[in-house]
Amino acid sequence: MSRNPKDIKIILATDCGSTTSKARFFKKIGDEYRFVAAGEAPTTVEAPYEDVTFGVSNAIREVEELTGHKILGPNGIISPSKGDNEGVDIYVTTSSAGGGLQMMVTGVIKSMTAESAERAALGAGAIVEDVIAIDDGRKSYEEIERIRFLRPDMILVAGGTDGGTISHIAQIAEYIRAADPRPRLGTEFKLPVLFAGNITARPEVQKILGEKFALSMTDNIRPTIDTENPEPARNAVHELFMVHVMSHAPGYDKLMKWTPIPIMPTPAGEGKMIRTNGEGLNINVIGVGLGGATTNVYSVFDGKFVRTVSANLGMSYSICNVLKETGIKNITRWLPFEISEMEILNSLYNKMIRPTTIPQTLNELLIEHAVAREALRMGFQHHKSLARPLLGVAHVGTMGVGTGGKSWSESYIDMLKMDRLGATGGLLSHGPRRAQTMLILIDGFGVEGSTMLFQDSIFMMPHLGVLSTVHPEAAIQIFDKDCVVRLGTCIAPKGTFEKDEGQNVATITLSMPNGETITEDMKYGTMKKIPLKDGESAQMDIKPERGFDMGQGPGHRVSKKIEGGVVGLILDARGRPIVMPEDDSERRKKLGEWFIALQAYPGFP
Repeated sequence: MSRNPKDIKIILATDCGSTTSKARFFKKIGDEYRFVAAGEAPTTVEAPYEDVTFGVSNAIREVEELTGHKILGPNGIISPSKGDNEGVDIYVTTSSAGGGLQMMVTGVIKSMTAESAERAALGAGAIVEDVIAIDDGRKSYEEIERIRFLRPDMILVAGGTDGGTISHIAQIAEYIRAADPRPRLGTEFKLPVLFAGNITARPEVQKILGEKFALSMTDNIRPTIDTENPEPARNAVHELFMVHVMSHAPGYDKLMKWTPIPIMPTPAGEGKMIRTNGEGLNINVIGVGLGGATTNVYSVFDGKFVRTVSANLGMSYSICNVLKETGIKNITRWLPFEISEMEILNSLYNKMIRPTTIPQTLNELLIEHAVAREALRMGFQHHKSLARPLLGVAHVGTMGVGTGGKSWSESYIDMLKMDRLGATGGLLSHGPRRAQTMLILIDGFGVEGSTMLFQDSIFMMPHLGVLSTVHPEAAIQIFDKDCVVRLGTCIAPKGTFEKDEGQNVATITLSMPNGETITEDMKYGTMKKIPLKDGESAQMDIKPERGFDMGQGPGHRVSKKIEGGVVGLILDARGRPIVMPEDDSERRKKLGEWFIALQAYPGFP
């Protein structure tokens, strides 16, 4: 297969998910690359098949049936292409089958080197099972017991600045040796351990761990107290993932021979595409992958990329974990009808034990969407806890306080400065109506200011993320033309009134593409949809009232061009944070008004 972009005209990309393997077929049509067809089949990493290539082949055969293009031969993928109807020029794939990449990370100080190691692992597409640190409050035997109990794919060891003390790093290494953890995918090979800490501690770490583990070393993640260097560790994690993990998973040895490009963890593929989008356009963007077992959040803010995964927040296998974390009342508050707690519990229990089922009634759909809002809210809270300035750095003259009176321990993400918010995952990509996805995102993330929202049309962000490592131009073209569904722009002044619904929040004037001028008084507690099609834009001039902010400070006017979408413009005057009426009947009435205003749910009420 050719890696030269000039030679690539026909592209196949697959994703081996935990339950479904997905194939996406792309072609160069004229001067641009476009999506052609998709195929899906059950993943076959588990018994009785225990060979991931079976599911991949079945998904590819669906593409062959839809297009008449022959892709599979006796030895796997036919490459290079032979004319317009046989073979592909490049094949790439991502994978989260078998639970994806699962890691344990360690560091000396929990809020410093251990946190930097966690960010590096998350950025590499891993699920972090636990973070071990000297100061995490656990006793030595508890640390050893925890390490022994976990069966990760690999361990990332960080700690110390270059040239600093090595005693604490040696202590963590001793814990790992004493615990003698076994790898998740078998016991016949050594567990990979990556050391990315104080370089002067390398001989001691080699002495302690070198014999029992497959030990590798890379640059220090935190070489100085005020510097974080995660990229070498991320690259090393990807390499170890291929060599030590994928090679032992059922069928992956065959799959790796089909492609010259390293298999990338699915979340890393999603994050790569979000990062490419944000950095390519020089904008601030948040992306979320809401899956059945996890919620992945990605952000590019002022050029800084962060990825987090909430491994216990999902919409099928982990739906009851969302219930456990948020509580029944936080789910009920999003429901516009009267229902008992037991009915909600039964609905969620059924979803957990039958994860592939879809809602059969409007009430069941609304319950799932209520859970989705809470999964996004908690996943974003977790994300912001790691998207913050480095702790331990001396900020001269700040007394521990950053710009705008914010503590240096707070997140640097400012939703008023967020340009785009995008989503992928089954529930968000395949909602019955686009307005439902848009409203879930607005509520879950608490969108502020003016933010354009988009969604993945048929789940192809991971495919495009791994493709961008070979052919970024093709990935960007397909992302823009076929992957992204632009939902529209949400306009939401930040601020709140204690009472007095109906007061004016802001006055907005919109110069529409047809020459019409629309002026609206945004009344507190209301929502309104204004049609503005995909590909169209309008000039917005908004004057928030005192105490409400659109990004230039409370009460300050903002003028900017805003984009339309398949839903349109949403004028959200509910204030931030969104405060629900305490009276249940009033709350249900309000939710109904918002749903009707956005035409989100057919037949409601």
